[in-house]
Amino acid sequence: MKKVVVLLVCAVVLLVGDKSGTQLPSEVELYKKVCDVGNMLGCYNLGVMYTNGEGVEKDFSKAAELFKKACDGGNMHGCYNLGLIYANGNGVEKDFSKAVELFKKACDGGNMLGCSNLGFMYANGNGVEKNKQKAVELSKKACDGGEVRGCYNLGVMYEKGNGVETNKQKAVELYKKACNGGDILACTNLGSMYANGNGVEKDFGRAVQLFKKVCDGGEMNGCYNLGVMYEKGNGVETNKQKAVELYKKACNGGDILGCHNLGSMYAKGEGIEKDLGKAAQLFKKACDGGDMDGCRNLDIIHMLMAK
Repeated sequence: MKKVVVLLVCAVVLLVGDKSGTQLPSEVELYKKVCDVGNMLGCYNLGVMYTNGEGVEKDFSKAAELFKKACDGGNMHGCYNLGLIYANGNGVEKDFSKAVELFKKACDGGNMLGCSNLGFMYANGNGVEKNKQKAVELSKKACDGGEVRGCYNLGVMYEKGNGVETNKQKAVELYKKACNGGDILACTNLGSMYANGNGVEKDFGRAVQLFKKVCDGGEMNGCYNLGVMYEKGNGVETNKQKAVELYKKACNGGDILGCHNLGSMYAKGEGIEKDLGKAAQLFKKACDGGDMDGCRNLDIIHMLMAK
């Protein structure tokens, strides 16, 4: 099963209330007024609206200005979001060192997303010397502080033995905590642990439940993995048509392995009418996305079509 390891958390969240389209302009005006008189939460929220283009035209440069004002005024959410802007180069020149500085300030100020992302920077050596032990320490702090992405990140480290001794059981425990807290990537990895019997007794039925949750939550890797379960009959009755449906969804959503497996179904005529031309298109898409099996299968299909 493919697992996705993504450590940087990109979460820009408005901290006040729900919004409807008719309220947005007045909210912008309100946040501007309170920001102008020194309310840092107002500056932060106005920055979020510029980041997301809600009630105003999207403007990362303006958002950066507002997050800086909020951060300088002691709002740790502003420091965290300004760190994201520098990490991603949105509206400013990309600057990992500046992002590290801001994530550290946010983390030291109690913002657990800041701790999680600072751990990411240490894990990957972005803007700071790579330090896997420091990454573990920060991910644990984030996890213990209630940030589920920190738990997910820490789970990856225990599964892979990065900065800590490999411990599959501990990884499962952390993925469970993160998944139960709503982290979809943790649910993906937990499903893979159950499917492969890593750190937990193999349980295809539980893996199917988790991959369905992930797929329904919009993570295409979950749709791909669920398609594999239906194709192989693991934890569910074999259903090639359902597998094709799931591979299509995954592929259309940008999952390259979904494209590869869908190409295989077309090539073999399983769950769908055989179509070597369509298979070739899908293998090419997978190959262009970096899947070497897709490249090899594309060559084979070209040879078959040339006969």
